[in-house]
Amino acid sequence: MTTGSLDEHLVAQLRCDLLTAARRVPTRRQAMQTWELSAVERLFFADGSSVVCKVAAAPFTGEAALLQALNEREARVPMLHGYAMRPQALGMLMDDLGDATRAATSAEAAATARWVHTTTGITGLPTFDQPGLARIPEQALDALACLRQQGRFPDAGLIEKTLERLTVVAPRRADGADRPPFGLCHGEFHRSSLHVSRTGCRLVDWAKAFTGPGLLDLATWFGTRTPPEPRLLTQLIRAYVSAGGHPDAEADRGGLPAAKWALGWHRVWAAWWFLTTAAAGHHQPDTDRRHTQIVLRQLHGAAQLLEVAPSADTVGLTVKAGRSS
Repeated sequence: MTTGSLDEHLVAQLRCDLLTAARRVPTRRQAMQTWELSAVERLFFADGSSVVCKVAAAPFTGEAALLQALNEREARVPMLHGYAMRPQALGMLMDDLGDATRAATSAEAAATARWVHTTTGITGLPTFDQPGLARIPEQALDALACLRQQGRFPDAGLIEKTLERLTVVAPRRADGADRPPFGLCHGEFHRSSLHVSRTGCRLVDWAKAFTGPGLLDLATWFGTRTPPEPRLLTQLIRAYVSAGGHPDAEADRGGLPAAKWALGWHRVWAAWWFLTTAAAGHHQPDTDRRHTQIVLRQLHGAAQLLEVAPSADTVGLTVKAGRSS
């Protein structure tokens, strides 16, 4: 298997391992989602029951351990029925939650985020405390240098310049990262991850979980494909506090209002993720051009939100970033 990718043979192997261990034989399969690094399908059985089978490549192979820990705490997540490991890959059988009946509301998002961030005793996750957050731009620069040594990301001059500017201000802007709410974070707290169906409201897709500022989760709710709107995040933060979230969520951090701080750092984190996973071989070279534009867009937004002074070298960044997908 190529590092960081899936093929049909690997998916079939892991599915076979899981079903053999469960002593079950499906009557049919239904594809639900397929991506470069994961595949999700629904398996149906003769007794009318069904389960979800998810296969993921590195770096998304830690989800089973986290789901087990959350199941033990009776958290509102899918029940894990079994998992199997192969080098650089994970397969899982989970509850079939059924099709979503509607989109989750902001109130449901606030209440869900509250229980996530107050969940304790979860170990073994990446940690983004104040020093860890401050190091992200420098780590992203290291990943970019590694990619260039591989002959990849050749047109990344604007990425480098913006990361250098962010590195200068990062220690100051990371101030307050450890302030509550700080703890378990989902990492992909999107609308598509909060699944509302006949079985209730469940939080799915835990593969990018980390320990860090809960405000980054709340910022994730709005995604990064549209211009950031601190006003909307401020409303969600207030709903979060009203739902029992820590009141310090509304406090300024790094000399900035909470919403701007969270939206800015979430974009830095997203750019870092693309660069580090690409450098580790989890994304193939044919994705470089698209990912260059995505990273530019994230960093452009981050620099504005974190109030990083512009330089003459980044005059063209707005136009270029605006064209990315």
